[in-house]
Amino acid sequence: MTDDVEAKPADSAPRHLAHGDVGIVQPRDYVHDRPFTFKNGQVIPGFTLRYETYGALNETRDNAILICHALSGDHHCAGWHSPEDRKPGWWNNLIGPGKAVDTRQFHVICANVLGGCQGSTGPLSTDPATGRPYGVHFPAVTIRDMVNSQRHLLDHLGVVKLHGVIGGSMGGMIALLFAIEHPEIVGRVLAMATTARESTQAIAFNEVGRQAIMQDTAWNNGDYPRDGGPRVGLAIARMMAHITYLSDASLDRKFGRRVVKPGPGDAPAPAADPQAPGFFGAQFEVESYLRHQGQSFINRFDANSYLYITRALDQFDLAHAYGSVEKAFARVQAESLVVGFTSDWLFPPGQNRAIALALLRAGRRASYAELSTDLGHDSFLLESEELYALVRGFLERDRVAFDFSI
Repeated sequence: MTDDVEAKPADSAPRHLAHGDVGIVQPRDYVHDRPFTFKNGQVIPGFTLRYETYGALNETRDNAILICHALSGDHHCAGWHSPEDRKPGWWNNLIGPGKAVDTRQFHVICANVLGGCQGSTGPLSTDPATGRPYGVHFPAVTIRDMVNSQRHLLDHLGVVKLHGVIGGSMGGMIALLFAIEHPEIVGRVLAMATTARESTQAIAFNEVGRQAIMQDTAWNNGDYPRDGGPRVGLAIARMMAHITYLSDASLDRKFGRRVVKPGPGDAPAPAADPQAPGFFGAQFEVESYLRHQGQSFINRFDANSYLYITRALDQFDLAHAYGSVEKAFARVQAESLVVGFTSDWLFPPGQNRAIALALLRAGRRASYAELSTDLGHDSFLLESEELYALVRGFLERDRVAFDFSI
């Protein structure tokens, strides 16, 4: 087991580096050079997890916090990769010195999941047996496989105990399962905008996305070049999924029914005639926004990884896996906080509240907090002083009293 890429802080910082940011960071690669067995019994000779860390591990090696990303996320959750970066890590507003997840106190770790496409081993990776990308010959990955692979990473880093595991959406599933499968190492669990099992509606949305990809002829049964593949299908899948992350109120506030205004030198707006050029182009701002989301996504994500990870989400069902949700949570030793958001219709508040209630029925120490927002499922990613206070209070409970109720 080796690190292929060393993480070294850079002396320079981007001009837009705000006070409290972790600064310039570089990813590391953890290479697990022994066979790894998936839940379904399939074996690969080894794997790589790309990860980042912020803050220092203390002498007792028990101040680590594991951050678990959502479907389209990755290991880069805080800081900047270069002074030229336009955007920081996806949870930069939450993680850093003096922030809710305070890197002056905690050693923060975030890894791209097994099956991903941002440096970790997945369908896009080379199969050593063939010298070609795994494609759809990659083993069927589950949330449990993601958890177990990251446990190997923690052992490699010398983490004795996790002060906490934090995640939203798919990351919340990973966080919960980490506390179930490896209870001896987890001190706290903070799961947001998540569920104990993927709902029928969520499975349906995922299936539409998968079909958009697989019906694109460029998918070619999962066998496509690294710089090619079903770009149209993947973009459509992303557009559709992105709608589920928002809310009607947030979309209306941001775009309403405003039409796209032609810029200097652009052709005039299309006439109300299906035969006119551009009639089916983006006429409304929300259409243009979704097309931009789709196009930007295909430049950073692999279509086969999207298929694999959405299927892993669909198969997540704690009650089925352990006999009941209460039996699953009976294994948990950690203290838990579950956070739901009122406008989240993908994993609505009731599903989050049910997790906390099941933890309590299992005799575990658990709390539930519900935040009123109109930002939809992605509320856990956006700036919210109320959320920051919840996170900080939960992580620092030995010094800051908190009291949340169901």
